[in-house]
Amino acid sequence: MKINEIFKSIQGESIYMGIPTLFIRTAGCNLRCTYCDTKYAYNNGKEVSVDELLNIVESFSIEYIEITGGEPLLQKDTPVLIEKLLNKGYKVIVETSGNQDISLIKEGAIIVMDLKCPSSGELKKNDWRNIDKLKKDDQVKFVIGTREDYDWAKGIIEKCGLTDRAVVLMSVVYEKLKPEALIKWILEDNLRVRFQPQLHKLIWGPNTRAK
Repeated sequence: MKINEIFKSIQGESIYMGIPTLFIRTAGCNLRCTYCDTKYAYNNGKEVSVDELLNIVESFSIEYIEITGGEPLLQKDTPVLIEKLLNKGYKVIVETSGNQDISLIKEGAIIVMDLKCPSSGELKKNDWRNIDKLKKDDQVKFVIGTREDYDWAKGIIEKCGLTDRAVVLMSVVYEKLKPEALIKWILEDNLRVRFQPQLHKLIWGPNTRAK
């Protein structure tokens, strides 16, 4: 697998926010979102075998493992790594776009699936077949940059019955939309979603990378 970085931190997003987690960031992504904050993972990485990754994970003695990217499901061995981590008793979170087939992820792992809103520039890349593959414990994330994004996301939530299928998260594009604006819209509409800040950016700033 081509790995961009491995680091230990706290969860900055999702319902697991604040929990110590080991992050495995794969290299490579087939999307180019306008607000992407991990462009350094587009190409940079080194080849690491699944067995090597398992040894690295064990050295950290940590319960939660997140596989993220880039886009982790572009790599053929990602499902193998997920299964082996689950078999060893780790709690596995997989952060993926709505562009790749999430049925490749073994049951037992938690999926955090990002559906791309209009301002991302990648709206047409969403694979709507993934909606029917979600489990109750999975999470769907909308990154909101404009009122148009919010209205679009609200329509998708209602049309697809998303809040009955999974946990629905909303966050803002950092420094493009104020959090209080998004929270106001959510409260006005009584939307059954969870607002999430990017906790890591609030603590360490938007440009700090793990060491």
